[in-house]
Amino acid sequence: MPIENILLWVAVLIFVSVVSSKLSDKFAILTLLLFLTIGMLAGSEGIGGIYFDDAQLAKSIGVVALIFIIFSGGLDTNWKDTKSVILPGVILSTAGVLMTAVITGFFAVHILKFSLLEGMLLGSIVSSTDAAAVFSVLRSKRISLKQPLKPLLEFESGSNDPMAIFLTVGFISILTVKNMGIAALIPRFMLDMSVGALIGYLMAKFIVFFINRLKLGYEGLYPVIMISLVLLTYVIAVFLKGNGILAVYLVGLMLGKAEFPNKKMIMRFHDGLAWLAQIVMFVTLGLLVFPSHIVPLIGAGFLLTFLLMVVARPVSVLLCLLPFNMNMRKKVMVAWVGLRGSVPIILATFPFMAGIPQADTIFNIVFFVVIASVFIQGTSIPILSKILKLDVPLANKMNYPIEFEKTAAFDAEMIDVIVPFDSEVVGKRISDLDVPEKCLILLICRQGNFVIPSGSMVIESGDVMLVLANTADFLVFQQMLARLKKEG
Repeated sequence: MPIENILLWVAVLIFVSVVSSKLSDKFAILTLLLFLTIGMLAGSEGIGGIYFDDAQLAKSIGVVALIFIIFSGGLDTNWKDTKSVILPGVILSTAGVLMTAVITGFFAVHILKFSLLEGMLLGSIVSSTDAAAVFSVLRSKRISLKQPLKPLLEFESGSNDPMAIFLTVGFISILTVKNMGIAALIPRFMLDMSVGALIGYLMAKFIVFFINRLKLGYEGLYPVIMISLVLLTYVIAVFLKGNGILAVYLVGLMLGKAEFPNKKMIMRFHDGLAWLAQIVMFVTLGLLVFPSHIVPLIGAGFLLTFLLMVVARPVSVLLCLLPFNMNMRKKVMVAWVGLRGSVPIILATFPFMAGIPQADTIFNIVFFVVIASVFIQGTSIPILSKILKLDVPLANKMNYPIEFEKTAAFDAEMIDVIVPFDSEVVGKRISDLDVPEKCLILLICRQGNFVIPSGSMVIESGDVMLVLANTADFLVFQQMLARLKKEG
């Protein structure tokens, strides 16, 4: 096929995927489901007629895409919120994934008439929640959850893929290597996770040190060097027999709380790169599937999906969160936001390359489970959050016409604050305010319009002030605005 034709198909598929994402907000359809559907429509059994059955290539594309999706998710994570949920998150990401895999595996043995090891393999493949799917739902414009649900769910989905990958590779090894037992997975698990965590920690420290001293002459090169460092992190961890995905996620998480040059630009770039990776990955996986092969498995697929959603996932969540002070409504919400996505489909390509006899059935069942999970759970999360009274008003994030990049060398940050209705500063001129020395009012947003402040400007209730200040002086300024008018 001429390169122009390939580029045309690539351009059309990406264009359609991006434009179709507008349907997500309007009709509450997950973008990831749309991307999969576009891939299926473009495939050999769809209107596009593109024949694609290269599981090895699909796996390679999926792994590269997953690296940048996981890194971007970690980079965009709010560390202040996340640090309080690390312990329950780690337990869900390890013990929770294992329990889900085992319970689902037993169901697969009885429903699909698999052997015990084949059932455990299928259970392992669908055991983790998908970072791309969960990030897409929780960071959309349609939902906001009470604390600590959002950081817990994002941390779990970002950190549980390594366990699912380990279990999948482990059970494939047991099925294909003679005289290998389950006990052999224990030392392999310790090596896999410890090396991955160590490489992630060391690379994060190195990247911050390196970027802070690099001083490139062109700002556009900072995201480029970050791509190479992220890929290097994954490769080093894998070469040393560690978990590369875990290493990449830890790097993103640690960089998210660090200060380094052009951080905001790098974060925006990787957010766009992560979206591109999702499109490419889901469209590729959609191309890989043959819908006619799924039809005979719909009954078994529905039953397995139902048991995964209402038995395996809830049981593992309730047991993992038992030691923590969390009410039942929140536990139910955590159990329901167990979206399956790209990772199970990528892992479902592993049995093909290992020559597992049930590889075709496993892939088609997993694909059906993912579509059912994203459609049923993904679209019902906003409704369930309202029923359980766990939704909170969506934060109206304002986009200001100016930006500020916080650095370690400058003790200040740009923060916005609302003037309360009954504040004592209402009706006063800015020049009459006792503004702290290291606090500068940069901009005022009044009734949706931005105004450059002057000393003679009179403060009104509801004004949103954008100030540049250090932490101590901002607290003093905030306390001043919070003082109420004296009656009489």
